Amino acid sequence: MKSKMKTIFSYVIVAALGAGVYAWRETLFGWAYRPRSAAVSKADANVPAPAAPPAGRKILYWVDPMHPAYKSDKPGIAPDCGMKLVPVYADEAAKMTEMPPGTVQISPERQQLIGVRTGKIEERPVRRTIHATARLAFDETRITHVHSKVAGWIEEVFVNYTGEPVRVGQPLFSIYSPELVSTQQEYLVALKARKQMAESTVPELARSAESLYEAARQRLRLWDVSEEQIRTLEQTGKPQRTITFYSPHSGIVMEKKAFEHLRVTQDTDLYTLADLSRIWAIADVYEYEAPFVHVGQRGILSLSYVMGQTFTGHVSFIYPEVDPQTRTLKVRLEFPNPGLKLRPEMFGTAEIAVDLGKQLVVPVDAVVETGRKQMVFIARGEGYFEPREVMLGPRTDGFYPVLDGLKPGDTVVTSANFLIDSESRLKAAVAQMRETPSGQKTAAPPRQH
Repeated sequence: MKSKMKTIFSYVIVAALGAGVYAWRETLFGWAYRPRSAAVSKADANVPAPAAPPAGRKILYWVDPMHPAYKSDKPGIAPDCGMKLVPVYADEAAKMTEMPPGTVQISPERQQLIGVRTGKIEERPVRRTIHATARLAFDETRITHVHSKVAGWIEEVFVNYTGEPVRVGQPLFSIYSPELVSTQQEYLVALKARKQMAESTVPELARSAESLYEAARQRLRLWDVSEEQIRTLEQTGKPQRTITFYSPHSGIVMEKKAFEHLRVTQDTDLYTLADLSRIWAIADVYEYEAPFVHVGQRGILSLSYVMGQTFTGHVSFIYPEVDPQTRTLKVRLEFPNPGLKLRPEMFGTAEIAVDLGKQLVVPVDAVVETGRKQMVFIARGEGYFEPREVMLGPRTDGFYPVLDGLKPGDTVVTSANFLIDSESRLKAAVAQMRETPSGQKTAAPPRQH
């Protein structure tokens, strides 16, 4: 019983706070404030007689609009807050008993004063925008490591520093390799034999000479000797002491280990090139938003230091595990990078637009969060507002998808619903206080002035 009374007392406190906000607003509109007093002042006693009730309507009693628990059998001024008592009509009381628990009635004047606004429940296209912090990174599929396919010594280096841009076919370094020199000599011998055996009357000799020539030529190609260098070798008839090697791709030199007179082998990593014409953005998406992200979705990247410009890309990969520290899932987006404005290790904000199709929705402003459940207030007409528990989906851009509790065409309160909720809670708390332990309700005796 004590626990129940504590709960009821908590509801009364919360409702009183909401009612206090309302009373403060009334004061701003010129309604006189009277301090709390046990006795009514003489000025309050000289209140003009109330207007006669509308024809055919019976007044049951008068109540304090700020404290519905206070009742009086005659009109006057409420001693607690100094407000004029308002009548409760028999037809209103009868209709209120037919309403769900917690339903309140608010006059049009009070609705205008506290700023009540309503909206219709309807189906509409639903979109959700996921915002995530993103870190720019190299496109790992566009990183190239340059090696020499033959052992030897570097004679000359043409690209000398890290960060230098290179284009495909640009000279990188020249190398002296005894093995490469002997292979050129073998090629010249095979070329001479091919020409001599071409006029031979023995077909087998001609085919053998042709086979040796093609094998020597193919060996030079596999060692990255270009076609132009092979033609020069054929024209001069002399082996070249050094062979120049060219860049296989365009990009930026991220690492350089090529130096003059350095002996290199096939496993020596001489250059690392990165093509920045396309770049990755690694976004951290919270795990509760992960189900909405899919490969192929459109993504927009913005940078705080590049004002007024955004970059459009797409989701290319979703990493398989969640970071245990940040509870986020890494999502990779790819963006074209004309002008190389996007650089690795920059930070930006990625937006991923999610199309959820057409759904029944309720505006975010219409929902009252109580901590354990979600409530809305349905406008029933004639000033009646019914509290209703609803089941909603994840929040989208300004709306909640409706899973249960509402139907198309329902009118819900979208503004001042917290003040209505305070009055509804107060009314429910007062109703519980009037209940006996057996659950029967007893009428509270009217308080006299």
